[in-house]
Amino acid sequence: MAFLVCNSIEEWAAQFSDARRTAVTVGNFDGLHLGHQKILKSVREHALAAGQRAAVITFDPHPMCVLRPDRAPLMIQTLAQRLAGFQQMGLDAALVLRFDRALSLVSADEFIERILVGGLHAGAILVGANFRFGHRGAGDVRLLGEFGKRDGFDVEIVPPVEVGGQIVSSTAIRGAVASGDVAAAIPLLGRTYSLTGEIRSGAGRGRTILFPTLNMAPEQELLPKLGVYATECVVGGKLYSSVTNVGTRPTFNGAGVTVESHLFGFSENVAGGAMEVRFHSRIRDERKFSGADELRAQIARDIETARKFFSERTLAGNSSRN
Repeated sequence: MAFLVCNSIEEWAAQFSDARRTAVTVGNFDGLHLGHQKILKSVREHALAAGQRAAVITFDPHPMCVLRPDRAPLMIQTLAQRLAGFQQMGLDAALVLRFDRALSLVSADEFIERILVGGLHAGAILVGANFRFGHRGAGDVRLLGEFGKRDGFDVEIVPPVEVGGQIVSSTAIRGAVASGDVAAAIPLLGRTYSLTGEIRSGAGRGRTILFPTLNMAPEQELLPKLGVYATECVVGGKLYSSVTNVGTRPTFNGAGVTVESHLFGFSENVAGGAMEVRFHSRIRDERKFSGADELRAQIARDIETARKFFSERTLAGNSSRN
């Protein structure tokens, strides 16, 4: 069965007219980190064992964008990336609820009765111990348990994932990336933090200083702290080691933040198309240089630092396999 995305309870009912019950979880799942993956895997396993549909309910935009716009987090992923992740995790469907003032006023009881039970025919609800839902976050796992006994669905609490004594969370990942410590985000995500977007034409200065670059307009809201990083770039389906500057190009009095990468062994003249930048390690802060010559010398050092990083990583990987 193909992965289906529904944007309302009515659309869900039209897509799933059978009486099959659903194993479901609810949340934003921004970043799809190791904690999220554990919950989604548990949903899939429960669904397979019970002959149920495996699904997730998520929200767009993030509830804080409506409830407290001044405190809304910068999103790690786009909605499309989250949905692709749900599909890759083996779920059958996702219900994407538009979070607005009306949804924020739905009581916890109504959310259970109208959406979880009446809409999805929940057979099992799997969430973390601190899960809250409904108007003013009045709903919790205790309330789910009470309704589960009445309406005949199971409630399973999925314990958090810890890495190095730290509970994996989207907040921790945002903090690491925003501070430039992209390496610290890797064990929490289970992969590198990455930006995706379209290649855009730059000012052309890269070629004049002998280090041609690709400029990308990122789709994500969360950018690493301004600076230079050892990265990998995916262009045209191929992976290239690279060095990337996230910054304002102060040497040339640039305006606005750009994501600019020099790809090792890449010589194509590309003016558009999709690109992904995967962040492995921070090299240095961005700073203003006296001119093109000083900048050129520093970029050469940055490239050498990045090459050394990837060379040592390859050696370490080979050693661990021996």
